[in-house]
Amino acid sequence: MSRGKKTKEEEKAELEKLSPKERSRRELYDWLQSLMAALVFCVLLFTFVLRLIDVSGPSMNPTLYEGNKMLVSNLFYRPKAGDVVVFKSDLYDPNKALVKRIIATEGQEVNIDFEKGIVYVDGEPLDESAYVAEAIHSKLDFIGPKTVPEGCVFVLGDNRNSSRDSRYSQIGMVDERMIIGKVYAVVYPFSEFKWVR
Repeated sequence: MSRGKKTKEEEKAELEKLSPKERSRRELYDWLQSLMAALVFCVLLFTFVLRLIDVSGPSMNPTLYEGNKMLVSNLFYRPKAGDVVVFKSDLYDPNKALVKRIIATEGQEVNIDFEKGIVYVDGEPLDESAYVAEAIHSKLDFIGPKTVPEGCVFVLGDNRNSSRDSRYSQIGMVDERMIIGKVYAVVYPFSEFKWVR
């Protein structure tokens, strides 16, 4: 046993020697120290690892709804097709975080048949029945096919006909460095908790 560390018995004996007032001060100090450590941990956790972000608007219905709070993280995250992500777009609105689904990553080719409502990636039609309620018919200013540049992703809202996304020139291809993180879950309201896929 090292000389500098006290055993529990020694600490207990030392506390018993203190007056009730000094004992209360020591206990208060210990509680404050624990509370500060917990506060610092939470600040670091929610600054660098996890974030809670509100959904604003209908562009991700039926996956996410207005007012949902999402749990978002970018820790060890590498974008891949199918992920729901939160990002910023300086051209569209630098003060607003947008949430969309990644459809294609760097090097992939995206094309959309607006008459049939089908999205194609590398010539293959996507099966989007798990997360899209209606086929895509809103063209915005998309002219395809488009190849996703290096370090970028192509995103679409799940509510395809009510979404400003990569079809819109002010958003276009999203630079991976602008991605705040991947959406992992809806955590509020509690009755709507779910993992986001």
